[in-house]
Amino acid sequence: MSERRQLINLTYRLLGSLAEAEDAVQETYARWYAMSQQQQDAIESPGAWLTTVASRICLNLLGSARARRETYVGEWIPEPLPERTEWIIGRPGGTTVDPADRITLDESVNLAFLVVLESMTPAERVAFILHDVFRYSFAEVAEIVGRTPAACRQLASSARRRIRASQPSATPAAQRAGIVRDFKQAWEAKDIDALIALLDPDATAIADGGGLATTFLRPIEGGEQIAHAWVEIAGRVPGNMTFLERTVNGQLGLVAQQDGVTVTVFAFEVAGDRIKHIWVVRNPEKLRRWTTG
Repeated sequence: MSERRQLINLTYRLLGSLAEAEDAVQETYARWYAMSQQQQDAIESPGAWLTTVASRICLNLLGSARARRETYVGEWIPEPLPERTEWIIGRPGGTTVDPADRITLDESVNLAFLVVLESMTPAERVAFILHDVFRYSFAEVAEIVGRTPAACRQLASSARRRIRASQPSATPAAQRAGIVRDFKQAWEAKDIDALIALLDPDATAIADGGGLATTFLRPIEGGEQIAHAWVEIAGRVPGNMTFLERTVNGQLGLVAQQDGVTVTVFAFEVAGDRIKHIWVVRNPEKLRRWTTG
């Protein structure tokens, strides 16, 4: 069971959904405990066995996830994660989650990174995460994905090119956070000129309600269009809703709380001194890990 945290960290990065990641880990352990004691004892490295099985389960899930997401209502955004001190289990009177289930928040889980991973083939994603993030050798990756080491090297290289092509040059964390704070202030003030100045002219805003929460179904493209949409949203905000600064997947974002319940999570990608992307998650099934009050 000491491997559980490593497995959760791996499967979340592979699937972009904590619920699916937990199911994959559960299935991995079910296969372990289905073996006899003699079979278990014959496995030289249980940790390596668990990683291999979990990765293969994720590889299969990624194939079927593509088909499921074609029927998803609106856009699909990876499940956002709160700061580890704010995790709860999604049930009434939520209790603190087991530390073993916490995700290590680093650059490989920021929402912009996970969105790029969604554009990869399942094999590219698995090869890249195992090699570049978890430092498995290509020989080990080959054994897991059922390809040659050379093929896995190509998969990881292709994935790396996608990452480089889609990610802007890094903006220092303090500067990024300041821009998000300025955006919140301009939004609350309904200052359209200030919002436009903070948004890249080619910015996009994407929302995920999953058919379970009202939101815009198609991406909003262009800084001016986003600014106008956000001012319109500000005009419709009920009196019992508050906007708070919160860590979203390791970076500063915003959350909307209504009567103390988190109903929306906003994540941002900053390029230079402008906001390039905004992701808006309203699907309540993806907000179960967020605290209330």
